[in-house]
Amino acid sequence: MTSILTNVAAMSALQTLRSINNGMEDTQARVSSGLRVGSASDNAAYWSIATTMRSDNMALSAVQDALGLGAAKVDTAYAGMNSSIEVVKEIKKKLVTATEDGVDKVKIQEEITQLQQQLVSISDAASFSGENWLKANVGDNTSVVASFVRDASGNVSVKKVDYALDASTVLFDATGGKAGILDRETSIDGNGIAVNVNIGGTTSTYNVVRYTTAEVIADNAAFDAGGDVAVGGTAGRPGYVKVADDTWVEAIDQSGATDHEIFATDSGGAVWAIDATKLATSTIPDATVSGFTITAATTGPELDDLIQMVDTALEDMTSAAADLGSLGMRIELQDEFVSKLTDSIDKGVARLVEADMNEESTRLKALQTQQQLAIQSLSIANSSSQNILSLFR
Repeated sequence: MTSILTNVAAMSALQTLRSINNGMEDTQARVSSGLRVGSASDNAAYWSIATTMRSDNMALSAVQDALGLGAAKVDTAYAGMNSSIEVVKEIKKKLVTATEDGVDKVKIQEEITQLQQQLVSISDAASFSGENWLKANVGDNTSVVASFVRDASGNVSVKKVDYALDASTVLFDATGGKAGILDRETSIDGNGIAVNVNIGGTTSTYNVVRYTTAEVIADNAAFDAGGDVAVGGTAGRPGYVKVADDTWVEAIDQSGATDHEIFATDSGGAVWAIDATKLATSTIPDATVSGFTITAATTGPELDDLIQMVDTALEDMTSAAADLGSLGMRIELQDEFVSKLTDSIDKGVARLVEADMNEESTRLKALQTQQQLAIQSLSIANSSSQNILSLFR
């Protein structure tokens, strides 16, 4: 039936055109934005996941910046520690040179003083962004941001890598407590050795005079068959006991001092205890690697103790440098992982919300063709009412 009041064909063509236009709007929005899920109304679940993961990626970007800052701090501390190790090696070399007969110890000390001042300069300069790990408060801890974590329950946290600023890693104690590797005090006794002696049930450390085997022989002391006790001598000492290789200390007959712990028994059955009253005199009571001084009067045993002090500090510094190197490697690995993690999250979000431009361009071309056909169809439908007029001519 043909009617001039209701054009069913035009209504149908118009509805089709509106549907095509809506499809074109959606497709054009995807093409222009590159997203197939641009808002929560497109797909609430995917939009929520993508928004959360984008937020986490921004946090990971901040973590990467923090890792870069941490790496710079570690590199600065390592460079300072490594330079200090080389300087301490030179100090050790100068001390060994000072043990030679006839050398001018005063001149050697002038060189050592310059090296000691260089140690202070290195530690003062090894600072990055206001943090100095070589000259710090012993006992403090520092840390480097390592990662941003979201667990299965949705709780978030920032993970850090800790580094202890203790007596084995800090060169100079900024608190003034002299607990650092280079400013800790060591008693240089020269002719003394520290031994533990139990008197009356209480064990204490005593710095007693030490003797070499040659000195004991020179005293004409009689060695027992075991080789650990020497009795008598011309110096009026009761005897000697051996506490280490080529190291002897004065001893007393334990049967006359029963509160003393027995240290050795000679081949004749006599018992001997260390004489804790024969204390050595501390010639350099507060020596530090960064502040000791040698003079023309410094003895060979004193130089030996100074060399041992420097060598111990060198071992601690080498261990600290190894720790810094390990921390730097860990930060580098973590930075690489965070970079890969960021890329993975970006890819995952892209799969959820980004549009396939090949697909969208094909769909847009098809919709444009459909739109043209729909317009043509609507034009034909609208002209049908005009054809009715020809029936009345």
